[in-house]
Amino acid sequence: MTKPPPLRDWLRRNLFSDALSSATTVALVAAALWWLPGLVDWLLLQAVFRADAGACQAASHAGACWGVVAEKYRIILFGRYPHEEQWRPLLATALLLVVIVASGRRLLPLRMMTMAWAVAMPAFFILMGGGRFGLQPVGSDQWGGFPLTLLLATLGMLLAFPLAILVALGRFSSLPLLRGLCRGYVELVRGVPLISVLFLASFLFPLLLPPGISIDVLLRVLLGIVLFAAAYLSETIRGGLLAIPAGQHDAAAALGLGRWQAMRWIILPQALRAVVPSMMNSAVSIFKDTSLVTVVSLYELTGSLSLALAGDPEWRSFHLEGYLFIALIYWIGCHAMSRFSRGFEHAAR
Repeated sequence: MTKPPPLRDWLRRNLFSDALSSATTVALVAAALWWLPGLVDWLLLQAVFRADAGACQAASHAGACWGVVAEKYRIILFGRYPHEEQWRPLLATALLLVVIVASGRRLLPLRMMTMAWAVAMPAFFILMGGGRFGLQPVGSDQWGGFPLTLLLATLGMLLAFPLAILVALGRFSSLPLLRGLCRGYVELVRGVPLISVLFLASFLFPLLLPPGISIDVLLRVLLGIVLFAAAYLSETIRGGLLAIPAGQHDAAAALGLGRWQAMRWIILPQALRAVVPSMMNSAVSIFKDTSLVTVVSLYELTGSLSLALAGDPEWRSFHLEGYLFIALIYWIGCHAMSRFSRGFEHAAR
């Protein structure tokens, strides 16, 4: 087992390798020494941590008012969900996070992991929606906060992935009509921002339905996210398919495999392994883009914060601390996905 290089060698190689690197290192250290003391003073030393609006007002923003988080955390995390029933979204979120972490760290065999997902997703909807097992019904218009963010990001990626594979494979089809439809779908969806897709799903799509038929706004928004994410993800997968050497196709043909057999057993697995970082980047984007559903009156994390502060003048001026709290949640989620991605990359080698 090789010993790690001495600290002096590491510093010379990574921070002081040449004149430009040395000047950049010195400039960054100087900036940190000038900036960090004031930041630490505002974040911690002068901060108010108790839920006391008077103390926060008296501090006059000289220190952070984390009391707004202590006072409003229930609304931020659970939105308009009934206060006395908030143990349900807490349990549902914990259950889904356990399954996600177990999947990311590959703690269970594939069959057991599939069964865990088959149990976790229905349990999530039963806990959130109620109406069964003696649980009080709660409409999806009252879902919000972190459970809604997690649901949209998780289902958005899970449902977009198989659709993206089909679209990517359709781009290689020998049928011109199928190739054209897949290409048209990708170009159409990639040519518009997600917010417009959400507007169409929320406001225009109901106008196209026959009278007397309606689809829940949460399902419509989820469909919009899935279609949007699948278009981008399909191009990532198509890039992986194009990167596979032609020799792999020849080797599959030499083994007597048909075109789609070769794609299923040889080409596609290699392509998916090659684009794991890009697919995880798409997952991170979906997780963050769920904040846009606020524009269609679904109050996920950022919307729940606006909801918590909008009608309370005592705490309204301390929105910055609330957004920093939400940013921390997003960062933890994105960092966890990044770590899972590195684990998948090592396993695929």
